Amino acid sequence: MANDMKAKTTRDDQVSSVRRAKHGWILTLVFSILTVFYVYPIFMVGFNAFKKKGFITKDAFALPNAQSFAGLQNFIKGADKTGIFQAAGYSAFITVFSVAVIVLCTSMCAWYITRVKNKLTAGIYMLCLFSMVVPFQMVMFTLSKLANILHLNNPVGIIVVYLGFGAGLAVFMFCGFVKSIPLEIEEAAMIDGCTPIQTYFQVVFPIMKPTAITVAILEVMWIWNDYLLPYLVLDINKYKTIPIVIQYLKGGYGAVDWGMMMAMLVLAIIPIIVFYIACQKYIIEGVVAGAVKG
Repeated sequence: MANDMKAKTTRDDQVSSVRRAKHGWILTLVFSILTVFYVYPIFMVGFNAFKKKGFITKDAFALPNAQSFAGLQNFIKGADKTGIFQAAGYSAFITVFSVAVIVLCTSMCAWYITRVKNKLTAGIYMLCLFSMVVPFQMVMFTLSKLANILHLNNPVGIIVVYLGFGAGLAVFMFCGFVKSIPLEIEEAAMIDGCTPIQTYFQVVFPIMKPTAITVAILEVMWIWNDYLLPYLVLDINKYKTIPIVIQYLKGGYGAVDWGMMMAMLVLAIIPIIVFYIACQKYIIEGVVAGAVKG
């Protein structure tokens, strides 16, 4: 009897393994097809960047050939016309310092909210969550006017604006992670004579590294590619980020030099793709680390 039950269990396990393998192949095929659909537009932009303007409008899906190949002319002309390298400097400055301020301020805020339980911290946390669901279009005109009044229409001032819009998600993720940090570690640091500031920088923040990196990656991808907020806030006669200068390639009556446009898009997306590929492993690590019960 026992042998029969053991044999039946073995057969059931074998059948389950076969089904899992079959389903695995199906899922692999489905996601491979989806990957092609997602990645193909990037490759399309890449090879069109090396084609002449007329051939792009004629057949955008065709690969470059001897007749349509433009070499580096689209990149040279586009960089000269848009001043993309100066714009890249503004984009890099705004992105780096905005992300640094967001990570520092929101991690400290999340630590305080999680450790200090009162109505004030609960209200701050709810406001941060509320900011995540408010559409930007509802506040963009008021924000633009307020930024001009407060003289935030420059690369330094817009960092404050990005802090406000990026705080919601960052505080939410940091709060989830801080709840997983044993309170005894902080108490031990206090007993050893650490002040709250020392405890945060020497004990808490190093433990937050996975979530901090995840937040930084998400914020970098958002700020580097953002078009609407810099366009509304910055004085675009003086300061232009990469998305803004690329938009200026559009001529009158909707005329666009697609060759230069594609070339500038390639230059714009290369840094963020390289950055994402180098740091993507930290995204899942940070999200899973913050997925704890409150």
